[in-house]
This record gives sequence, C-alpha cells and structure tokens, in this order.
Amino acid sequence: MSSSIAATRFSVLDRSRTREGHTHPEALRDTVRLAGELEGLGFHRLWVSEHHGVPGVAGSAPTVLAAAVAAATRTIRVGTGGVMLPNHRPLVVAEQFGVLESLFPGRIDMGLGRSVGFTDGVRRALGRDKEDAEDFEAQLRELVGWFRGTSPTGVHARPAEGLTVPPFVLAMGEGAGIAARAGLPMVIGDFRNRDRMRRGIDHYREHFRPSPWSSEPYVVVSGTVAVAGTPEEARRLLVPEAWAMAYSRTHGTFPPLPPAERVEALTMTGKERGFYESGLTGHIAGTEEQVAHELETVLKETGAQEVLVTTSTYDRGALLDSYRRLASITAG
Repeated sequence: MSSSIAATRFSVLDRSRTREGHTHPEALRDTVRLAGELEGLGFHRLWVSEHHGVPGVAGSAPTVLAAAVAAATRTIRVGTGGVMLPNHRPLVVAEQFGVLESLFPGRIDMGLGRSVGFTDGVRRALGRDKEDAEDFEAQLRELVGWFRGTSPTGVHARPAEGLTVPPFVLAMGEGAGIAARAGLPMVIGDFRNRDRMRRGIDHYREHFRPSPWSSEPYVVVSGTVAVAGTPEEARRLLVPEAWAMAYSRTHGTFPPLPPAERVEALTMTGKERGFYESGLTGHIAGTEEQVAHELETVLKETGAQEVLVTTSTYDRGALLDSYRRLASITAG
C-alpha cells in the first residue's frame, strides 16, 4: 500500500438506490445493513443523501435515515451528503443535527449542499425555486451560527447550541469558494473531470480562511470506485448506474437500477448509447492493483485527506465484494 493511501481516510456515500423488482423500503433497509458491513470493514464514515421525487432513489429524508444508521452501528461516523440547505430553514436543520449529536455523540457529520429540487414539479412541491440556491452562503452562516449561539433573534437552537457537529460543504459550482470563505471542509467530485476537480481544490486552498470549525483546509474527493477480480467484472459493476443516467438524460426520469445483463441486451438509440458509454468512462474501476494505482494518482494530484466513494450497482453482493476489496487496499 502506498504512503498516500495509508494516510487517507476512506468513506462511503450511499444514496439508497432502488433496484428493479425491489421496493423503496428495501432500499432504505439495505442502506442501514450496509452501514454495519462498512463499519466492520473499517470505513471512516457512511453518509446518506437527499433526493425528492426520484423513482430510483429512496433517500429523501437524510437526517431520519442517519438516525437509523447511527442506531444500528457503534463506531462508524454517520452523516449526510448532503442535506440540501435551500430546501430547509437553517434553524430546523440545526435542531435535527443537534438531536442526532445528542443521541450519538461524537459520531455525526453535517454535509450540506446547495441544490434544489430535480424538476419544476418537485421545486413547486418544496415551495422552492432555483433562485433559492443563491442564498446558500447566507443560510450556511445562519446554520453554523445556531450551533455557536450567535443568532441575533434571541432564539436558541436546542439542543444544537453548544454542540460540535462538523459541517462539510458539497462543492458544486461556486461551492469551493463558499467553503473557503466559511472555513469549512469541502467535498468535491468527480473523478471523471480531474482538471475541474483540481481547479476547485486549488481555489479552495488559496482562499481558505481559518474558522472555529477548521484551522486549515480539509479536502474530500468523491467519485465512483469499483473493484473486482477482473477489469471486465469491475466495469460490469458500473453498467446499471450508467444506464440509469443515460435513461434520465433521454427520458427525463431517473429509474431504479436494472440488472447488468438486461442493460447489455438492450437495443439503444444512438443518443442513449452515447450517454451510456460516457457513463462507463472516467471512474476508478479494475482489480485491486489497478484501483490502488489510480487512487494513488488521484491523491498525489489533489493532496486530499479523504476519499468518499459513491458506487451504485444492481447486484448488492457484488457491491459489498467491491467494498471488501477496496478495504483490503486501504488497510494494506
């Protein structure tokens, strides 16, 4: 194992992806079960996500799901990747994380994003529009202020005030600059656009301002990692998600994950085929030796302190095997 891999934390973001023939409740229970398995493998964190009205994703209430994950585990850190702050009032978010930290002290992370609903219909249902994302920086200041008791309203966020729940900024678009100005750790992806990733990281480090939350920059790079016995098997793990992305680009809805063999038997349109093939490229995938080499390259290029893996596939057994193989790389 390289020194760069040995010095790096490895964590997982699970989006509670639904699978063809399986229900949304099953997807949520799979996430809770996976957390225990990842804990046993030595991963640092398990984060869950926020998506609304998406047929292929069951994770719509991340703080609720994080509570279930934390209750089912003992040592792994648990958090969100992330709560989409424009969808919520900062006081309510602070209270929710205050409750989580009170119940599971020292294990809760607060990953925060600036996206609003995926479609116009979802945004209307949430009472939000795209312009709400522009207020993210002010919302972020308000949120962390509730924990420090600096709100000018005279209201106190209980039980959040006085607690330490590490905030992370999901750096999409202007997120790197926001994270730097706030003095917060940053999560940035993905591996398919390394030049853009490096530019974001460089901007973040150059403009970082120390804060009570973080005295120096902390970078988490995020992306898909698939490990298997052969390169072909690793590539096959990527097939269901690549097709789901291609389908969403051509049909406007993100479907449950299909089995790889069904995707490989499809007759695709030229447009579908283009999106699908694009979705298979640029990820870190291969045998243990190949993946270790690619991870070492990414870590040397970025100087990241942590890798957040976001792999999704239909075959849950194959996914767990991939995480086992990844753990063997990171543990030496």
